[in-house]
Amino acid sequence: MTVADIPLGLKLARQAGWNQMESDWRRFLSMQPEGCFVGELNGVSVATTAAFIFGPVAWIAMVLVDIDSRRKGIATTLLKHALDFLDKQGVKTVRLDATAAGQPVYEKLGFVPEYPLARYQGSPPISDCGLRIADSTRDANPQSAIINPQLKEVATFDHWMTGTPREKMLIRLFEESPEITRTMHRDGQLEGYITGRRGANATLIGPCIATAYAGPTLLGEALSRCSGQPVFIDIPQDNAPAIEIAEKNGLSVQRHFMRMCRGERIADHVEAIWASSGPEKG
Repeated sequence: MTVADIPLGLKLARQAGWNQMESDWRRFLSMQPEGCFVGELNGVSVATTAAFIFGPVAWIAMVLVDIDSRRKGIATTLLKHALDFLDKQGVKTVRLDATAAGQPVYEKLGFVPEYPLARYQGSPPISDCGLRIADSTRDANPQSAIINPQLKEVATFDHWMTGTPREKMLIRLFEESPEITRTMHRDGQLEGYITGRRGANATLIGPCIATAYAGPTLLGEALSRCSGQPVFIDIPQDNAPAIEIAEKNGLSVQRHFMRMCRGERIADHVEAIWASSGPEKG
């Protein structure tokens, strides 16, 4: 896939009702240009998929097929191609979020279920939350991220909680959405962060990785700043406090996912995932 294929990606995303915008596809190509693929049928580009590598862990996402070219094995062929690419890179773990319809396909390719998530959607009520949380990376320079103490602190915290070194993704999200990004400390120690992105259909809140102390405040404040606007939040079903906050803000379940993996299991802290980042971003 190249920048010239972005219109195809946008077309397929719109067909599927997905939330991605041009800026998302440009981020994908920037993060992993050699891992983004286009599938052709009779010389016509009709499908996409993307594989993102974070150290020993990879994520597969953006598996999209043109509505007139489905049920021809194109998605499975692309997935096998992406997995071959990841195997050659020496990746130990591949993860993805599957719909109920897609789960059997992924199981045939060696993926096993880990834990369920649900996408919550709605428009939080307009109110004055009254919470004050420090901005995190409003002034961060992605080129100097390694020497930026706060960004490095956030990336280290995220790695500990998720089992995945996601700094290259976090740099881009913080740079693109400073108005959504916040951190929270207690006694000088980082307790959590939250960010998100604007989408074609709604603002996707996440990732939000935080302790039990910071999670409710960060998630509640983010919802308050999006009051009156459509939002999506992907929440692990084992994080009952996060679900309670979403429901109290008028959000309801749009659809369910199953987080799946192929290879070594990752020891992530599901209770610290107050909002997932979207499967395309790990």
